[in-house]
Amino acid sequence: MATVADQTEKAFQKQDAVFLNSKRLLAKKTSKGIRYYKNVGLGIKTPKEAIDGTYVDKKCPFTGNVSIRGRILRGMVVSTKMKRTVVIRRDYLHYIKKYNRYEKRHRNVSAHCSPAFDQIKEGDIATVGQCRPLSKTVRFNVLKYEKNQVIGSVKKQFRLF
Repeated sequence: MATVADQTEKAFQKQDAVFLNSKRLLAKKTSKGIRYYKNVGLGIKTPKEAIDGTYVDKKCPFTGNVSIRGRILRGMVVSTKMKRTVVIRRDYLHYIKKYNRYEKRHRNVSAHCSPAFDQIKEGDIATVGQCRPLSKTVRFNVLKYEKNQVIGSVKKQFRLF
């Protein structure tokens, strides 16, 4: 259930799966009240913040109405400037037959970042899963991330995963 501290938007923030006036409970009870959360599968653990937190995010794969299907990708976080969205850089090698060599290439992927991962920073390695289109450019959701110590700028570093 959303607390007063979470009500920063104009509309009342509540989870769609939780009926606030119910006598029977379909959602799970946590230490802080009634909260809906789920296991996304694929061997990925539900973060503790998604279970115990009070945030409301309808695009979160753990607490919202989004299913993960399709591709699972890894990449380095290069930007966290948008609200609840991160940009992930995926590096790869492209073979040039004429010269019998490889060239470095990259693609940027926008991914929705749940408030459960609010401590994610530039340079971290994120694992993202494909979902339905969430906006014009966002088709992936952050599932987990690993801390990374990057020296210097993360924008131009080349790392294969």
